[in-house]
Amino acid sequence: MRPGRPRCPRRIEREPDITYFKPRGIPLNELGVVIILFEELETIRLTDIEGMEQEQAAQLMGISRRVFWEDLQSARRKIAEALVEGKAIRIEGGSYRVENKRWHKCQNCKNEWEEHYENGKPRKCPKCDAVNINKNPLDENGQGSEKGCGEYSNKSGNAEG
Repeated sequence: MRPGRPRCPRRIEREPDITYFKPRGIPLNELGVVIILFEELETIRLTDIEGMEQEQAAQLMGISRRVFWEDLQSARRKIAEALVEGKAIRIEGGSYRVENKRWHKCQNCKNEWEEHYENGKPRKCPKCDAVNINKNPLDENGQGSEKGCGEYSNKSGNAEG
């Protein structure tokens, strides 16, 4: 049996400060534990807290809508299991990179800069006012630094975690 494709790193805004939840009054050593990956928690945050549509949230995380939906369903199933069966929830691990900015490159003057995702695509280059802008200087040929892993990668191509 061949191993599956490696899991592509998902882009998350940040790791949570609190990574453990447990039912009150039951010692931890008596509880089962459900593990939610950092990127699964990010899907919950984007859809259920931020109210984003799955297509928009998937783009923000740099993955397909189908992969986003699978991560979201996995997270919701794990949370439901913990609540119904009285298990602890530990948030850890996964395949992700912490990144809340996107790199851009002007095709005219070759200026590179970064902006927060919330700002959307810039309308023009801040240096020369040209409108011919590439979202990812590492992906000019459509390959990207993380082949097959989504629309964008970070400038360095490094994954954290």
